[in-house]
Amino acid sequence: MFENLSHLLLQQYWWIIISLLGAILVFLLFVQGGQTLIYSLGKTDMERRILVNSLGRKWEFTFTTLVTFGGAFFASFPLFYSTSFGGAYWVWMLILFAFIIQAISYEYRSKPDNFLGAKTYEVFLFINGALGTILLGTAVATFFTGSEFSINEMNFSRWEGAARGLELALNVHNLSLGLAVFFLARVLAILYFMNNVEDENILKRSKKQLIVNAIPFVVFFLVFVIWLMFIDGFAYDPTSKEVFYEPYKYLHNFIQMPLVLIIFLLGVVLVLYGIGISILKTTSNGIWFSGAGTIFTVLALFLIAGFNNTSFYPSTYDLQSSLTIENASSSKYTLKAMTYVSLMVPFVIAYIWYAWKSINNKKINAEEMSEDTHVY
Repeated sequence: MFENLSHLLLQQYWWIIISLLGAILVFLLFVQGGQTLIYSLGKTDMERRILVNSLGRKWEFTFTTLVTFGGAFFASFPLFYSTSFGGAYWVWMLILFAFIIQAISYEYRSKPDNFLGAKTYEVFLFINGALGTILLGTAVATFFTGSEFSINEMNFSRWEGAARGLELALNVHNLSLGLAVFFLARVLAILYFMNNVEDENILKRSKKQLIVNAIPFVVFFLVFVIWLMFIDGFAYDPTSKEVFYEPYKYLHNFIQMPLVLIIFLLGVVLVLYGIGISILKTTSNGIWFSGAGTIFTVLALFLIAGFNNTSFYPSTYDLQSSLTIENASSSKYTLKAMTYVSLMVPFVIAYIWYAWKSINNKKINAEEMSEDTHVY
């Protein structure tokens, strides 16, 4: 089936797969966003228990998608994996640490004779929610701002920044996307609670918190997108493979790839629509509009980062060390073999959808907390 596909087509196919996984991951970060709202929305032990258990039934989806995203990136674009994970390791170690304490917290928060106490694990969940979203958003922003690394003729990479990736969080443009992802995760979490929780007090607070978090999300997102449209981007010549600065590169990518622009605009409209109807009307369906919008928007951003002769991981230290989907990918044989495996993706998505519906067949409430033998 894939025998006649060129290496470039396989590289483009896998960038689409990576982009889709990244987009789904950002949507599923509502779990992290919800963890930062436990004390804002839950004022009693029972209310906090409801919120933690609402998130606890979904946290494994996020964790699994993160692992799948990383694994797919490693297999399809190994040079990026070795350069970023091997160089900016303090950022990735902090992200890894944040997700480790999340798993521990859900496992031990409600265990009998828990000597640390439930509040300690709730603090761990907050740390995961804040660090996980801000640092992941900051890391993705480097696809547009670049990082300090060099790669020699043997494809050995060297990170030139002494802070080993921590300097990325000090870049205001990176941080604007990191904070946009943080507040988006909180917005999605609130919409999720409105859809999944049956508690009058929590729902009242949710509407107020939705407005409080939607405003900074829109501000930080606009800052990032407007800046992105006017900066010099990292382009490369498809023949010579030379990397160079191109004014308004990402704006040009949208114009030259109108389908991607349509996906982006549709995504933005859906996110705002989901927020709007949840504020103005009594509805619990906002999560589905904003969730789908998040996936479309992030997918489009990934596509303009890697397609149309664009370096998806540029080097600000040595421009010619910048990574593209052509020079950072696995061999044609490897990508071809992986492509057959990727045919299973629709079945995995179908399973996740089925599992989600099975878990969500009833809204969670205080009565269920007292009856359920497995609570977090």
